[in-house]
Amino acid sequence: MNRRSILSLALGAAAAPLAAPALRAQGFERTIRFIIPNAPGGTSDILARLMAPELTRSLGQNVVVENRPGAGGNIGADAVAKSPADGHAILLMDVTTLATNPALFPRLSYKPSDLAPVSMVIYAPYILGVANNLPVRDAAGLVAHAKAHPNTLNVANSGTGTASHLTAVMLADAWGTPMTHVPYRGGAPALLAVSTGEASMTLAGATQSLPFATNGQMRAVAVTGPSRFASLPQVPTFRELGWPGVDAGTWQGALVSAGTPPVLIDRLHVAMREVLAQPQLAARITELGATQRTDGPEAFANWLAEQTEAYTRLIRDHDIRAE
Repeated sequence: MNRRSILSLALGAAAAPLAAPALRAQGFERTIRFIIPNAPGGTSDILARLMAPELTRSLGQNVVVENRPGAGGNIGADAVAKSPADGHAILLMDVTTLATNPALFPRLSYKPSDLAPVSMVIYAPYILGVANNLPVRDAAGLVAHAKAHPNTLNVANSGTGTASHLTAVMLADAWGTPMTHVPYRGGAPALLAVSTGEASMTLAGATQSLPFATNGQMRAVAVTGPSRFASLPQVPTFRELGWPGVDAGTWQGALVSAGTPPVLIDRLHVAMREVLAQPQLAARITELGATQRTDGPEAFANWLAEQTEAYTRLIRDHDIRAE
């Protein structure tokens, strides 16, 4: 063996320990965790459990669901923000929360820039539902009643500063009449309050509220989103009615720790997009009252920046503070 060959082998052997971790970093080496910053049973949790088995097959590693509820989603978000930047911890949540929390919680334990968008997952519109004991039949009647009886509408929401609360604040501004905002511990209790007549109205994601609207527990008078909701074709959209908050709703998205290699982020995005396109899973998402939204990292980041700016302005203008 000549001197050049010996030198080449020596250099190759010396570089191998450095190259191996770099090569391994391009894939997934251990269990991948979906971190859900809410209790089991919510939209994020349902989605994660639907997606996990298919992602396990696609990525070649076991994908499990871990619930980390509390502090308006901040406990779970903090856990992912501070996890290793290798894509093995994925935050799945209603990402509107990420747009509102910086203004609601001035002392967040993490920075929004500590999280890197991977993929949008679904969008589900809000259904504006009113209690059956409220003497209104449609959107026009609701506005007329609100103006004739200022501050008497008790609007149930899923928590102070949530998108359901802030959308109702926008409506009150647009209608030119004050309403009483009543926070509950999530969308389900708010819907129950409307169904029993304890509250006058609520805005809740279709994944939770559609059954209440279709079985007569509340009356649907309007929906958000770009077009009418297929399951409630007779109900007009906010856009048709000229109301703000057209795009409000449940926006579920996935993020990882900032600094995760782009190749891993891209691989996760592609895997999620392919999984969500599978006929059986796509049909289940439709049953939940949602549509697939698999926008990639760049589009997701732009959406988040725009929403953060808009919600920050609204929160500050109305001096809304987390409780």
